[in-house]
Amino acid sequence: MIRIGIDVGGTNTDAALLDGDRVVAGVKQPTTGDVTSGVVNALRALLDRSGVAPDAIDAVMIGTTHFTNAVVERQGLAPTAAVRLGLPSTASLPPMVDWPDDLRAAIGGRAFLAHGGREFDGRPISPLDPEELRRIAGEIAAEGLRSVAVSAVFSPVSADDERQAAEILSEALPGIPLTLSSEIGQLGLLERENAAIMNACLREMSGRVVEAFRAAVAETGIGGRVFLTRNDGTLMDADLAARFPVLTFASGPTNSMRGAAFLSGLRDAIVLDIGGTTSDLGMIVGGFPRQAPLAVEVGGVRTNFRMPEVFSVGLGGGSILREGPDGPVAGPRTVGYRLTAEARVFGGDTLTATDIAVAAGIAQLGDPARVADLPPALVDGALAHVRATLARGIDRARLSPAPLPVIVVGGGSILAAGMEGPDGAAIVIPPHHAVANAVGAAIATVSGEVDTVVSLAGADRDAALHAARRQAVEAALAAGAAPASVEIVDVEDVPLTYLPGNATRIRVRAIGVLDAAG
Repeated sequence: MIRIGIDVGGTNTDAALLDGDRVVAGVKQPTTGDVTSGVVNALRALLDRSGVAPDAIDAVMIGTTHFTNAVVERQGLAPTAAVRLGLPSTASLPPMVDWPDDLRAAIGGRAFLAHGGREFDGRPISPLDPEELRRIAGEIAAEGLRSVAVSAVFSPVSADDERQAAEILSEALPGIPLTLSSEIGQLGLLERENAAIMNACLREMSGRVVEAFRAAVAETGIGGRVFLTRNDGTLMDADLAARFPVLTFASGPTNSMRGAAFLSGLRDAIVLDIGGTTSDLGMIVGGFPRQAPLAVEVGGVRTNFRMPEVFSVGLGGGSILREGPDGPVAGPRTVGYRLTAEARVFGGDTLTATDIAVAAGIAQLGDPARVADLPPALVDGALAHVRATLARGIDRARLSPAPLPVIVVGGGSILAAGMEGPDGAAIVIPPHHAVANAVGAAIATVSGEVDTVVSLAGADRDAALHAARRQAVEAALAAGAAPASVEIVDVEDVPLTYLPGNATRIRVRAIGVLDAAG
């Protein structure tokens, strides 16, 4: 199977072409202001370098930071209504109660409470009221809100109320996209509701972005299927990505970590991905990113969908050098995708971390003569600051004193050349490290997951686990996995002692290889 992985970052758009498990070629192109032309440029450069015909490509997998950036920057978000089903319960903590004021204002901050919702065992809290929902729909239309998020208490246990409410609202508000919290988040009403509201406010943008990606792929003559990568390192087709853009929030760092594991052959390690703007750090365990154990904040909002435990340091190849109180400092300001125009070695006038690496002799880029006049004390001080910043990040990513190998990837990996890891940890810079994120996108698998609460009072635990396994496998197959490749990789059942009826939370995850015949 011949496939292309693409990762659209803030500085560069990377692309890699794989034939089976072999990396045929990789390219790095500057990200453009409209993004789409950057994807086209990367695809054309990749096809030229690899010599592979466009009609031979089976699939294109894309990782993007579009939607994360939109939330962080509070831009391009649609006015959104949050409808919660749970009255008379939950009224003390209304939707978006824990949101930053500016983000709540950016989407209109409009919330509605209605009857409905379930107890942990599926019993109704109160009956759904269709007339109440129609009145809410009238207010949504009158206020010009363009997207709706519906959440209900314990909807992962029983999503019937959310689905019935969606039918009523769709009939009253034709053409308005609806997001159901049960389709996105896990247990935990506020976090799941937050994820649904975020998804809803991104739906208009996601449709435009996905169509732009499709157009970019078609423009190069590639007829293969288009997928986007998810937070957990697996794939979803473009139509699903347009419906659930929040599932791509962490796809960038996840792709880098999966690509680092693939290129290095290491299954357990720390990954340091040095880009043009930031350096992202995390751990891989068994070849997959370690998942965050707690609720993850995105743009200042708590959510609870699966995301890798990754943190960022404001240091990259495009970081601007400035004078600090104790000497030269790089970052967090950056030239971003303008690196090849503004850095000194590329003919610009801005002194960046890349210029320091060239002046120190650890990188061969651009015109070294343009940084030959830098004072040695400046170069040594700046390089020492860069190394110390990276070392602190690596140390923070460790979970124990035991030294783990550090896999360095990304276009800015030149900053770590010749560096020693903390406590003697090995520094590994694998082949094709500059496009590890694109490689990670290309090797992404397909997954299916079940996360529910069941009452085992008078029921058989093994039967409940078997049913959850079957549902996870069916979900993976529905997502496009080859039947023979699907396997269960994660099973978790946790008794919930604070609930009656021997309640148990069951979570099962299945993964498989993308079906080439799909």
